[in-house]
Amino acid sequence: MSLIADVDLDDLDWWTRPAAERDAYFASVRASGERPYFPELDLAGNTRGRGFYAVTRYADVMEVSRRPEDFCSGEGTNIFDQPLDLREFFGSIIAMDNPQHARQRRIISRGFTAKNLEALRANVGEVTREVLATVAEKGECDFVTEVAALIPLRIVNDMMGIPRSQEQFIFESTNKLLGASDPEYVPDQSPRGVAKNLSRVGDDFAELLRELAADRQRNPGDDLISLLVAAEGENLTAQELASFFILLVGAGNETTRNAIAHGLLALTQNPDQRALWASDVDGLTPTAVDEVVRWASPVLHMRRTVTADGVRLGDQEFREGDKLVLWYRSANQDESVFPDGTRFDVRRDLTPPHLGFGAPGPHFCLGAHLARLELSVVFKALFEYLPDIHAVEEPQFLRTNFLHGIKHLKAAYTPTTVRA
Repeated sequence: MSLIADVDLDDLDWWTRPAAERDAYFASVRASGERPYFPELDLAGNTRGRGFYAVTRYADVMEVSRRPEDFCSGEGTNIFDQPLDLREFFGSIIAMDNPQHARQRRIISRGFTAKNLEALRANVGEVTREVLATVAEKGECDFVTEVAALIPLRIVNDMMGIPRSQEQFIFESTNKLLGASDPEYVPDQSPRGVAKNLSRVGDDFAELLRELAADRQRNPGDDLISLLVAAEGENLTAQELASFFILLVGAGNETTRNAIAHGLLALTQNPDQRALWASDVDGLTPTAVDEVVRWASPVLHMRRTVTADGVRLGDQEFREGDKLVLWYRSANQDESVFPDGTRFDVRRDLTPPHLGFGAPGPHFCLGAHLARLELSVVFKALFEYLPDIHAVEEPQFLRTNFLHGIKHLKAAYTPTTVRA
């Protein structure tokens, strides 16, 4: 209990503190060898729920992820508990166990084959140039809202077959959904205010996807929605499609956007690594992109729930219903696996692999290859078109302990012209 005297991992304001401060705290927890227990807090800072155990070491996160029969996802992946209908709608397949999880993942995986992803490569390049063309001549921009957020959002929308006319709506709704605990996006931070926001966003997304699903069932095309609702054999329902879309704009947009933003921050803070990467862009990009994801850890945690009394992790025994929260950023800095883990190193040997896309097991990220493709194309384009781009202000972090989100990051560069 001494470890939590000054810090509570469910205190959202603490997560807006400088990253170095938070990383130092997790290093102290790892060094202790403990899996400390923390109370659970509501939006007003009052104690609620059952509390949770913090899992901070690489080996522990790996083991829990590989034992879904002992540590399940179907009770929820957020620290706080939600009613079943909300948990399944907003969590999609990451908040499911088999056989429900296996069925939906099997259908969804149709859109993430190597062939499908390779076909996206040209579009990723086109979208990246298109977005950079809108800011290149200005010499400065909010790198998050004008570049890092827009590129993956547009790629996901194109992939799904969602018209550009919906882009601003989806951008604003995604901010309200994944930034629900941040007053910039949801000014009313009372439990009722946050609940009303989530309900409204969920209803709006569901209505949009119902309309799109009905259209594709009548007029199937070559987009992802058609592949999921109008293919031969088993398909997603309209409700399941809406739930998956919420996951995709979270995993496929929000996490990639944060990796891009953190990548620029890393290059700004580490000019030696920037120069090294720029000296061999083609050769170093595969390694450097994975290092960006490890260093950033865009998803900070996922929760698992103990399925029976007597389940053990190492020498610690748990009860049915106990919550274990897997802190991926901490595991990605575990000294026993990643020496000098807070350092950004574009030549780092990432064997064993980082956990930026989750750990091996049934819930490893389906979109990992898509994220790597997007990041590779984006950073190659930045080196080509805006080679001196750099952050000129401190990042503004999202008020949440779920995503390592950057809301705003002002950047400057030599004005130029990029042809879309």
